[in-house]
Amino acid sequence: MKNKKLLGNGLLLLTAIIWGTAFVFQRVGMDSVSPITFNAARMAVSAVLLAPVALIIHRRDRASAKRTPEERKRRDANTLAGGLLCGCFMSVASIFQQIGIVYTPAGKAGFITAMYILLVPIIGFIFFKKKNTWLVWAAVLLGVAGMYLLCVTEGFGLTFGDSFVLLCAFFYSFHILCCDHFVNYADPIGISAIQFAVATVVSSVIAFIAEKPNVSGIASAWVPIVYCGLVSGCIGYTLQIVGQKFTDPTIASLLMSLESVFAVLTGALFIGERMTPREIAGCVILFAAVILVQIPIPKRKNEKETAEERK
Repeated sequence: MKNKKLLGNGLLLLTAIIWGTAFVFQRVGMDSVSPITFNAARMAVSAVLLAPVALIIHRRDRASAKRTPEERKRRDANTLAGGLLCGCFMSVASIFQQIGIVYTPAGKAGFITAMYILLVPIIGFIFFKKKNTWLVWAAVLLGVAGMYLLCVTEGFGLTFGDSFVLLCAFFYSFHILCCDHFVNYADPIGISAIQFAVATVVSSVIAFIAEKPNVSGIASAWVPIVYCGLVSGCIGYTLQIVGQKFTDPTIASLLMSLESVFAVLTGALFIGERMTPREIAGCVILFAAVILVQIPIPKRKNEKETAEERK
């Protein structure tokens, strides 16, 4: 059991490294191709590679006697609905992120994107009446302070790129809440495959309207596209699922939030990005907020007894 937990933690740490380094590849890819075209290409790679895996799992599920025909039909309907909705949210979020990365350093974009961990409880409270602990709201306030130091200029305004990445974090929050709802009633791999397919279609349509996609540009950026589509998309998502089977969810969230740290480190190591002391302070505070928002508060004795009585 202990070895499995160590394995799970290792896989989640690897996931954070993969997702963090993806910001550098996304930025490098902008040297050869427009942002929305890049996004469409990477989503297409993920969709094509993940589709066979999802199909095999679906066929095995259909052949299994664990579920009745009605249960399988309901599960398929939820998988389709979840994939479509998650795909729409992911499309908008990833497009905003890719546009923002053109104007914002990869490391900074990684930290701003991490704001979704703070935005999720806020959106959940506003739209779904989900109550939060005082610790969550303290983390939100701390996150706002970090965002101010990291992004807000002397003229009290976000930069052009920062604004797009912040919008990305907002839509990723809805994406996470959407996944959280459907994953209990559907096939997670199926949802992922469908959402990548939806993101491919949406990004492609917008790319042909707003940009001028060309084969030569896509070919020149094939390394970043393949990395983001194969490694960050397919492999990263699979490692996350496998890793979370063997470890505590709180530890899993903490490990995956290190994505923002690796985004800064790889940005500095591989493409020479540098941050000001003010921005570094903002990163430290924002990362502390990301950690704080995921710390569970031990239940009081009377709360535990009430929970036991309800079971």
